[in-house]
Amino acid sequence: MMQKIQRFGGAMFTPVLLFAFAGVIIGISTLCTTEIIIGDLAKEGTLWHGFWNMLLSGGWTVFNQLPLLFAVSLPIGLAKKQNARACMEALVLYLTFNYFLSTILEQWGSSFGVDFASEVGGSSGLAMIANIKTLDMGMMGALLISGISIFIHNKFFDKSLPEWLGVFQGSTFVVGIGFFIMIPMAFLAALVWPKVQNGMEIFQNFVLSTGAVGVWVFVLLERLLIPFGLHHLMYAPFFYDNVVVNGGIYSAWAKMLPELAASTKDLKELAPFAAYTATGWSKIFGCVGIGMAFYKTANEQRKKEVLGLVIPIVLTAVLCGVTEPIEFTFLFIAPLLFAVHAILAASLSTIMYLFGVVGVFSGGAIEMASLNWIPLMANHASTYLKMLIIGIIAIFVWYFVFRFLILKFDFKTPGREIESEEVKFYSKKEFRETNASNQQKNEKVSKQSLNAKKAKDILHGLGGADNIEDFTNCVTRLRVNVKDPSKILDDSYFREIKTHGTSRNGKSIHVIVGMTIQQVADEFSKLL
Repeated sequence: MMQKIQRFGGAMFTPVLLFAFAGVIIGISTLCTTEIIIGDLAKEGTLWHGFWNMLLSGGWTVFNQLPLLFAVSLPIGLAKKQNARACMEALVLYLTFNYFLSTILEQWGSSFGVDFASEVGGSSGLAMIANIKTLDMGMMGALLISGISIFIHNKFFDKSLPEWLGVFQGSTFVVGIGFFIMIPMAFLAALVWPKVQNGMEIFQNFVLSTGAVGVWVFVLLERLLIPFGLHHLMYAPFFYDNVVVNGGIYSAWAKMLPELAASTKDLKELAPFAAYTATGWSKIFGCVGIGMAFYKTANEQRKKEVLGLVIPIVLTAVLCGVTEPIEFTFLFIAPLLFAVHAILAASLSTIMYLFGVVGVFSGGAIEMASLNWIPLMANHASTYLKMLIIGIIAIFVWYFVFRFLILKFDFKTPGREIESEEVKFYSKKEFRETNASNQQKNEKVSKQSLNAKKAKDILHGLGGADNIEDFTNCVTRLRVNVKDPSKILDDSYFREIKTHGTSRNGKSIHVIVGMTIQQVADEFSKLL
């Protein structure tokens, strides 16, 4: 069950990879169309305003079509065969479901407690999806229908029919079965979801009323779920769905940017819902302190080597908000450090909230700048000055806490490994080189062949193709389910082939690759 949940979490993250680019476009375009910042050049009707307004409308594509995006993307990670056709089937069945649901509500909406004549949005519980007026089930509805479509696809796509029915095989058969399943699903949604919407409203009020306690608990759980690969399931409904605010925090914040930029009121007062996208403070401040502690506690003869490791992984966390490379350097070596890290992250986010620093702060500095600092600096500089002071203090808190714990418990963080591990490390290298292909050492290797080589090395470390059950990937990890975990080589091997190690839970193995994961995953797929 855990393997299936992890695969689902990884597949769900596929469309989220697009959010960083969309967020940057929205942030910059909003900045360039905000008259209070740019001046008369940004007035409506000018060529400048028209150009940036055009870019802004394009930037909204991802956020305005989130349900469709999630419905189509889920099969990429979960379909066991013919993924492209599975995506098409999921789209057709999701649209079919919404057409059924729209007609049911139009004819019998009052029986289900839905006023279908109301305008979409607000408290009506209705939404427009692909120009279909339907019940606003957000991302959850899309994932449910897409999940059913994937189940039908995996079970019936290869079903053989009599020759005279051959035209109905494959995708047609999947859509045909799904078509009739969507009818009871639409009635069930009309019966259940309005009650769920009422429950969401109650939960939203509860979350908002908890204030600082709610922020602390939310960020703590988000960090603690990282080792299990389930943190996406924790934060995604808050960030991109209707749990806290209609449309999700990201969407609501981006739409409010012009109003926020023009106002001098506290951001906490203007957008209290933005308290929960505070998971990024530990990325841009905490990870710097961790990197400093690693360097300081490393053995003298290995400090230069550790510095070469720390600088890129800290920059990855600070700029891009991707923390797996640095967190997985100590997560399994010293779980206590990770638990303390999660507590510090939750505490820092809560302190920021108490000082009025709210906004979209879940990613790295690039995303934060485009959605917060650049468009809002003119009228909210004092808020960001407080943020900077608190953040600098946090860096040194992380540094001193980690340095103390590393030395106190003699944790084998980078640069402190025992000598025997290093001997084993090099013997693994010699073994691998003995069995490697006859590629010339001085050959100039292209980036593509480097990714292919890394994929081949990873496959060898995982016990070969015969040991692979299935796999998917998220933003930094190759998520693999294996048949026999005993065939997997130890972490020293995976670090030698220039990955950041592994996370292991039974037959579910995560290989931490880094920001080249998509290219490596493509090459890994070719090998299988």
